[in-house]
Amino acid sequence: MHQLKATTYNTIDAISNEQWKTLNCSSNVYFSIPFLKAFEVSNPQIDFKYIVVSNKDGAVALALLQTIELSIDVILKNIKISNILKRIINFFFCNNIIKIMFHGNIFLSGEHGLFINDSIDKTEAVRTIGKEINKVAKKTKSLHAIFIKDFLQDSLLTTNTFKEFGFAAMHVEPNMILRLDENWKSYEDYKNVLKSKYRVKVNKADSTSTTLTAKLFDEEDFASYKDQLQELYENTIANASFNAQVLNLDTYIHLREVYHENFIVKAYFLKGELVGFLSALANNNHLDAHFIGLNYDLNKAHAIYPRILNDYIRIGIEKQVSHINFGRTASEIKTTIGAIPVNLTCYIKHKRPFINAIIQFFIKRIQIKEFKQHKPFKNKKEAK
Repeated sequence: MHQLKATTYNTIDAISNEQWKTLNCSSNVYFSIPFLKAFEVSNPQIDFKYIVVSNKDGAVALALLQTIELSIDVILKNIKISNILKRIINFFFCNNIIKIMFHGNIFLSGEHGLFINDSIDKTEAVRTIGKEINKVAKKTKSLHAIFIKDFLQDSLLTTNTFKEFGFAAMHVEPNMILRLDENWKSYEDYKNVLKSKYRVKVNKADSTSTTLTAKLFDEEDFASYKDQLQELYENTIANASFNAQVLNLDTYIHLREVYHENFIVKAYFLKGELVGFLSALANNNHLDAHFIGLNYDLNKAHAIYPRILNDYIRIGIEKQVSHINFGRTASEIKTTIGAIPVNLTCYIKHKRPFINAIIQFFIKRIQIKEFKQHKPFKNKKEAK
């Protein structure tokens, strides 16, 4: 077994071209230089770090670290826990404002923070990264906790290695995934396999939203409407069950410049006023919904959010992707259009061992908010 060594860099620019070459991760957009740099340069309020794991042949793994300050109430917002436990946890986390180091991308839901080359033992890579995270944490002033996010069930055999370093596993809200049938060549094909009740629902969303004018944004549109986009986005995340940090939408300008038509922003206007938008990234054979923004005062009357969900499906079918990742939040309404939950596991620990032991006790008693799982598709017999 080749010995692994970890090095931490404070900027994406410090990682050499040779290291990127041996990492061989650029085919995944989320681990490409332009994508990572777009987030780094546009969000100076975040402390970005990058752990590169190497062996004698070169770089073989990459882990992303992002350190921010936030309220513990934001973390507890989407989990079912008693008020007494909330008060105790708030006490241990210094009365609400805490400094957390995230391993992963705080702006995205899913496995976008850890890349390991298939050429090495992944468990050993995680162990090496765990040791390096501890070193970085010791050097980070006023740090309260470390949060490692988000892993699918198939990854847990490897990522549970983080437990060796005092991390406790916890479940978070699932990603909502819609798998597209390869026979869907149009939105009508999709609607034809919906049960009548749900087909009426998506048709009503389209009908109610005919008052809106939709437009795909280009680079010039970003410049013209940046402030309005930011306002709508921040309006939406204020209503979300969980949001770690506010994204500066300058990030979108950089992403559009690099990924062109594969980075999609569709805007919705009402009488010339911007009232909503969706954003998405086509990555290999799937479509990832990124942030949305909408005017809640106008949402019900003009079905802005339901129209956004419908249009995500239209975009996915147009690009012939295999599935659409709708991300977390609003889980039940997403099941009405066919999305199913895919569980995610995170890991957390407090920097102080005593408090960490208490937190692990409470984590076992945390429950994620439940939602009704709708089944909108006809069975095979009904579809004939």
